[in-house]
Amino acid sequence: MFWNAQMECLAPDEMIRLQQERLIATVKYAYAKVPFYRDRFDAHGVHPADLTSLTDIAFLPFTTKADLRDNYPYGLCAVPHSDLVRMHASSGTTGKPTPVFHTQKDLENWVECMARNCYTAGVRKADVCQIAFRYTLFTGAFGHHLGAERIGAMVIPTSSGQTERQLVIMQDFKTTVLHCTPSYAITMAEKMAEMGIDKRTLALRLGIHGAEPMSEELRREIEEKLGITALRDYGLTEIGGPGVSIECPQKAGYHVNEDYFLPEIIDSETLKPLPAGEIGELVFTTLQKEAVPLIRYRTRDITALTRGKCGCGRTLIRHGPIMGRSDDLLIIGGVNFFPSQLENVMLGFPEIEPHYLIHLVKKGRLDSLTVDIETDPDFWAHASDLNVTELRSRIESKVKDLIGLKMKINFVAPFTLPRSEGKASRIIDERK
Repeated sequence: MFWNAQMECLAPDEMIRLQQERLIATVKYAYAKVPFYRDRFDAHGVHPADLTSLTDIAFLPFTTKADLRDNYPYGLCAVPHSDLVRMHASSGTTGKPTPVFHTQKDLENWVECMARNCYTAGVRKADVCQIAFRYTLFTGAFGHHLGAERIGAMVIPTSSGQTERQLVIMQDFKTTVLHCTPSYAITMAEKMAEMGIDKRTLALRLGIHGAEPMSEELRREIEEKLGITALRDYGLTEIGGPGVSIECPQKAGYHVNEDYFLPEIIDSETLKPLPAGEIGELVFTTLQKEAVPLIRYRTRDITALTRGKCGCGRTLIRHGPIMGRSDDLLIIGGVNFFPSQLENVMLGFPEIEPHYLIHLVKKGRLDSLTVDIETDPDFWAHASDLNVTELRSRIESKVKDLIGLKMKINFVAPFTLPRSEGKASRIIDERK
């Protein structure tokens, strides 16, 4: 039932003692080995010797993605180049990637975290895992691949794309676990319908999905169309990639590997820590990273933390679904909202499909929001002015009631909007 029962079921007070010990060691290590942190700590008037308890973390400065960009490429490394064995990267807004490095020990820890996560989700030695994340500099495919292999499962590294071939492989080799983005899972389900593949003829039973948000409505859509249990995982390239947290089949939050990653929730405006249960920005401190230790890294992801034993028996702290990003907050006509809120509302209507595109434009001095939404093929085939107007009115009214946002709905034909083989692009912002 557990990959590492000792850590996954550790009593909270024992976990706090372990985290405190590792936090103090990490801060001392970063101060001694990384000039950036030594300068940042000195500028804030703090010293590793001042850290005596876990709550003292609130006095330490934050690290941001801008810090990683400003110190590109090797500026935050704590070890010489000769000790680095792997580099991954996420895309950067300046055209250059944001790199993450691993020593051999970091790589081993990452594989251990991924094995723990995959096992938590339900992967076992007898499984056949199809890795349909894209194999590039991004961490996703490699993390899932290595974690499943560590468990002893058979791995099929298909990468993303060539969807028809993916499904042939899934049929022929009896894939039981699908690893991919949620949007690509929907793309695969649509291709199954097109090819006349009955989900009941597949061995598929589990999906592990990450790299982009998956609302509860989208989860239900994936589970229905593929006939699986769909679980979400979480990670950031900057702190090592996937392996940070994952849902168990209870679907009661993401279990954080808190012996490796120390989570906090802060108020994005005041930067003050918030207690468990309150919604704010997720912050992580790495507790065992050798190559690039990160202290109080601001993820910009909005969620809340929950402490307490899960129904699965694990005692690891959990965070909730990612509600949005503090830097992805959209403001339309004075109304603040996250795109994921819009998805949650729209996918509650059975007449529409989980494919949409948000257009933001300026009309004079005012912001205008239009959403292109694909309808269900059956609805489109029998569409009339009356039922289209009625559906549009219901959706617009629901959005207005729940989010307080005025928007215009534009229904488009099935299979009209671009499909994603990786992260889905949902927003076109032409206001600037």
